[in-house]
Amino acid sequence: MHLSKKAEYALRAAIHLGIATEMGLPVVSGVELADANRLPLKFIERILQELREAGIVETKRGKLGGYTLATAADKIRIGDLVRLMDGRLAPICCASEFAYQRCTCPDEDHCGLRMLMIDVRNAIANILDRYTLAQVVEVTLRKMRRDGIAPPFSSHPGVKNSATPARGKANPADGFLQGLSQLVTAPSDEHQSK
Repeated sequence: MHLSKKAEYALRAAIHLGIATEMGLPVVSGVELADANRLPLKFIERILQELREAGIVETKRGKLGGYTLATAADKIRIGDLVRLMDGRLAPICCASEFAYQRCTCPDEDHCGLRMLMIDVRNAIANILDRYTLAQVVEVTLRKMRRDGIAPPFSSHPGVKNSATPARGKANPADGFLQGLSQLVTAPSDEHQSK
């Protein structure tokens, strides 16, 4: 699977709208979303329009207008957002469950490549369809707090600016599932210390 820039930007914008909701911000302007994600405003506006047409985002007009989630973050599956933007999760079209297209293989039913790619699609879908936008927002905010990074759209004095996070190779220990497992184990750790 290759995540297109359009899908990547849509996910980043949705996550930031979820963060804004958690922080009590009723709307976020397109400019704020573009700036927070370092994205071109015109591109993010086109993506937000598609999310609005799909019922995920709504717009508020006026001087204090902007964008907000139209659907509760706990009802938005990450896999659905990716499918909305990119069409399919499968690496090849004949392995897709929702966007199937016949390939050029003479015996699709016994094609080893197709069988392997169906398993790849299933693994991707099992993760992306299992988690909601709310869970991604929760893990993101938890990690930001742990690292002393101010969430987007906030201005807490004395907290590091989120515009300059450390960069480097992707560390498997920094993955979403790792963050989620820390989130799941945290309440029992607190309970034991009481």
